[in-house]
Amino acid sequence: MTAPRLSVLDLIPVSEGMTPAQALEASLALAEVADSAGYLRYWIAEHHNTEAFIGPATEVLIGLAAARTERIRVGSGGVMLPNHSPLKVAENFMTLEALFPGRIDLGLGRAPGTDGRTALALRRSPDAMGADDFETQIAMLKAFAGAAPWPERSLLSTVQSYAGTDLPPLYILGSSLFGAELAGRLGHPYAFAYHFSSFEPEDALATYRQHFRAGSDQAQPYGLLGVNVVAAETTEEAQELALTSAALALSIASGRRGPTQPRECPRLD
Repeated sequence: MTAPRLSVLDLIPVSEGMTPAQALEASLALAEVADSAGYLRYWIAEHHNTEAFIGPATEVLIGLAAARTERIRVGSGGVMLPNHSPLKVAENFMTLEALFPGRIDLGLGRAPGTDGRTALALRRSPDAMGADDFETQIAMLKAFAGAAPWPERSLLSTVQSYAGTDLPPLYILGSSLFGAELAGRLGHPYAFAYHFSSFEPEDALATYRQHFRAGSDQAQPYGLLGVNVVAAETTEEAQELALTSAALALSIASGRRGPTQPRECPRLD
């Protein structure tokens, strides 16, 4: 059994007293550190209408991170597909793949990454709020990219992205068994968000393997596991650093939308 490869999922947090420009620069510097340290991937998460994170323009930041690194794969963890046109996502990521061939990942999720009103503003229609067509959107994205055929007599069959030659590898993100089953049926790699899921990773990954069908670009199941990790020289320092994550979780649970608190924040116990 080979040792797991480590990657970074960056939510691009904004701490109290930090400007958005400083937060973005800190995250790009993190990408450089991960690249030089031999990490496999650096992924950026999508969030909207929150002061705590500054990652709404995921594709822009992926391009900047890829330009400042040399080896590491850079991608989305993920693009929340219901917020976007599948054609536009295909165009954006095919452009990135053309600029940085072999280094771009396209992770797709179906959660809004925000509150209901902001999701409505993104999707522009109340009808889109109730639609559960994630699988259909994935199929459309692949068809626009020329990576899958259109259904017969589709009105959109003549529409194609010419932004690049290839769509980068596509990953299905999920925090429930729905995403695990879907990723398996579609034959794509699966990234399980254990860092905020109520499901156990053993169940999610077993479901993924159970339903896996080999796809055109994925012959075997391939799973990624997202976990929260705090690392420091001593246990005491790690516990102090963990206060920021604990305060953030409390803020989210209480509906607070402010920036993340620094490590000097009051203890919660």
